[in-house]
Amino acid sequence: MTLSSMTGFARASGASGAYRWVFEVKSVNAKGLDLRLRTPPGFDRIEGEARARLGRALARGTCFATLSAQREGATLQARVNKEALAAIVNAVREAAEGTGLAPPTLDGILAIRGIVDVVESGDDEPALAAACAGALASLDEAIAALVAMRQAEGAALAAILSERLAAIAALTKAADESPARRPEAIALRLAQSVAALLEAGRGFDENRLYQEAVLLAAKADIREELDRLKTHVEAARELIRSGGPVGRRLDFLAQELAREANTLCAKANDASLTAIGLDLRVQIEQLREQIQNIE
Repeated sequence: MTLSSMTGFARASGASGAYRWVFEVKSVNAKGLDLRLRTPPGFDRIEGEARARLGRALARGTCFATLSAQREGATLQARVNKEALAAIVNAVREAAEGTGLAPPTLDGILAIRGIVDVVESGDDEPALAAACAGALASLDEAIAALVAMRQAEGAALAAILSERLAAIAALTKAADESPARRPEAIALRLAQSVAALLEAGRGFDENRLYQEAVLLAAKADIREELDRLKTHVEAARELIRSGGPVGRRLDFLAQELAREANTLCAKANDASLTAIGLDLRVQIEQLREQIQNIE
């Protein structure tokens, strides 16, 4: 499998009898999967199936699917729901009498949703059913094109992520091989720190001095951070190779990489190691920005 981004656009059109339609599908970044579907009157019967097909094809992203349809040679006709109209009239009349308000007007009542429906005259149920089936076929075509676009962008993102991971790995190696991590360099900095402590006060307690020396030695050791950085880089590379909807797991690894880089900067008591740590933070932040686009 390949990586997919969460952004894309596709459209497909079709016709059946007197019906013509266009299905447009676009998606943008989101934490989860959010499907937003719009259909014209008469085609609302396909909404459930359309959502199911989109849900099977996409794992993350906000997806907007819009169906536009028209019927050639159709005329509009207004239909009044007489039962609903009578019920509304009686209800508002009783309310007006009990409160002393002005009686309702006809235009106000007719504006209530469900009282008047505007439909196309001469609707042919078999023809409409065929058009709905054709619209779903167009949706499948648009979904396939959308997925292809998302995968193409995902392939480009995979190359960018690999570059960032290679830079992080190189910086981790540079930190591991830094002269500042050699035992003699650490011992020298430790001796300088101890000397500074002794100079800071007379009669310094030996036990306190020992504790401070242990803390300084522990702070100088970044072996654990380096090992974790290497492990997280390899885990991220494996996720990219496996493909599929791995954006959330990659984002988690990016957070862990940032955590280790921050700890390395905090523990580094050498200018060269601090510079490497800062470069690591920049590369990891760039990595995480790109991961936000991955499905």
